[in-house]
Amino acid sequence: MLTLDPTSQQPLVLQIVEGIKTLISERKLRPGTKLPSIRQFAETHGVSVSTVVEAYDRLVADGRLVSRQSAGFYVRASPQGIYREEAQSLRNIRFDPLWFVRRAWESQSAEVTPGFGWVPDAWLDDEAVRRALRSLAAKPLSPMVGYGNPRGQINLRLKICDWLAEQEIAAAPDQILLTTGASHAIELVSQYLLRPGDAVLVDQPGYSVTMANLRASGAKLIGVPWTPQGPDVGMLEKLAAEHRPRAFFTNSRLHNPTGASYAAATAHRVLQLADRHDFVVVEDDVCADLDLSSRRSLACLDQLNRVIYLTSFSKSISPRLRVGFIAAHQDAIEDITQIKIMTGLTSSEIAERLIYEILTEGRFRKHVRTLRERLGAAQEDTARRIEQAGLELFDTPKAGLFLWARHPRFSDSAVLCNQAIEADLLLAPGHLFMSEGQTTPWMRFNSGYSDSPRLYAFLEVLNT
Repeated sequence: MLTLDPTSQQPLVLQIVEGIKTLISERKLRPGTKLPSIRQFAETHGVSVSTVVEAYDRLVADGRLVSRQSAGFYVRASPQGIYREEAQSLRNIRFDPLWFVRRAWESQSAEVTPGFGWVPDAWLDDEAVRRALRSLAAKPLSPMVGYGNPRGQINLRLKICDWLAEQEIAAAPDQILLTTGASHAIELVSQYLLRPGDAVLVDQPGYSVTMANLRASGAKLIGVPWTPQGPDVGMLEKLAAEHRPRAFFTNSRLHNPTGASYAAATAHRVLQLADRHDFVVVEDDVCADLDLSSRRSLACLDQLNRVIYLTSFSKSISPRLRVGFIAAHQDAIEDITQIKIMTGLTSSEIAERLIYEILTEGRFRKHVRTLRERLGAAQEDTARRIEQAGLELFDTPKAGLFLWARHPRFSDSAVLCNQAIEADLLLAPGHLFMSEGQTTPWMRFNSGYSDSPRLYAFLEVLNT
């Protein structure tokens, strides 16, 4: 049926697995075909029974085989349920927020992707994650099974308290709740704060995933216009008086999508208005580690009195580990923990311990400094080239990931972005970041993915 090579560097288990997959894909093993028994396969190919057991188990887990009790192993008769990664054509992208996020992740056909919303993989410290995995696996008294603490791994929460102290935010471990990334934190906080029909203020433009979470909770979204100094506090005051919002969800530093940050005066004014109009401020600070400046957060100015603070390690360590946290008043954390238990019991303690290993191994700070400097240089270069291509910039933050720009010939950036698709360029049209999907000439650029000459050649041609 297949030939194995005991002298090959590839383990016999993998040879069996890959060989059977090939036979299935070439239709030499058809759906419903019974495979030789484990003992028969082992005798025929001169391998151990345990090797065949492991190979068959892997093929069952992969969805290629089906195990039938007392009958043996069969090629899966209906392959429709098997998930396969496929290259997604850019031309299948629909420019609404959730579909855009999904297609951006799944697309393997985009050659130039300035519309992406994350740090390039190559700019993160892959080896640090591998070292942490080896270190964690080598610890003899480090269990890998069982449920973790619903609030999250205690050592990491203590380490987060130290990090917050460096940001001049005083917090105890019972004021920290670990989450499965920042999006999970937003979901938990929205469930804690909001009921269907509640008015909630959001940045306009703002983070599309936050808006989707808030819509799912049944909230009424009220967009607060942004300036290069943060939200327009005059409009914020007017909207707060008119709508009596329950909360204001805002991205205070290196804002997604504009790249701008709160000025000190804006931050103070927002907190004054929150107190006057009795709404909670939910501060999304996911780009805190990317900031070259020492600006203070809203949580620092408020000391977690009216501010609920959230962030994650996705921008500085790895988005694959999915670890974030919420910092808030201890009463709020108690209630949000109950919601976390009801909806998912706990977050991944193994991922949390990996983050702790990376934070304590001694090289993390150097990596963050390097990442900040690299992003800062990329921001300045991208801003210069965007302006040379004839576009107008909203702000020049000189740090972080994002720039917000518009082309003088397009009143609707979606039209431009659809033209870019034909050139295999994935851009992020501005309506994705508007509370009601409003048409806008603005669009988001990620400086980490904007170094291709093809991008600027495309933009310049549009001016001719």
